[in-house]
Amino acid sequence: MDIPSAPTELFRRIEASFLRQGMMQHLGARLVRVEPGLCEVALVHSERVVQQQGGFHGGAMGALADIAGGYAALTLAAGDSEVTTVEYKINFLASFTDGELRAIGRVARNGKRIVVTTAEVLHLAADGKQSPCALMQQTIVPVPKTY
Repeated sequence: MDIPSAPTELFRRIEASFLRQGMMQHLGARLVRVEPGLCEVALVHSERVVQQQGGFHGGAMGALADIAGGYAALTLAAGDSEVTTVEYKINFLASFTDGELRAIGRVARNGKRIVVTTAEVLHLAADGKQSPCALMQQTIVPVPKTY
């Protein structure tokens, strides 16, 4: 269980955008950690996120990794900008039928026109054991804020 601390201004800025993510809200994802160049998002196993064999669906894992990497990029973007994904590649390493996923997005390169991020998706079992689940590399572009 995460011990909540007082949210930083950066956390509040990312959270305001995260809460507008209808898909993340539908899946039940939650924002866990935000630091400059880093974002961690969690997703508990439920009927909303499984495939026919009961494991986490690859689409849910990909969406979680995409969000973690995208918000890692947003932590370094100008206040009048948003970011959008233009490409990502993901490798699925293992499937799990319980517990929780944690996607940890990190900025690998913060350029003027493109941002390259990575995301590691880990499975957290009820006993606290962590196992690699997926790895993603992503290309992000800053865009003007439209809201």
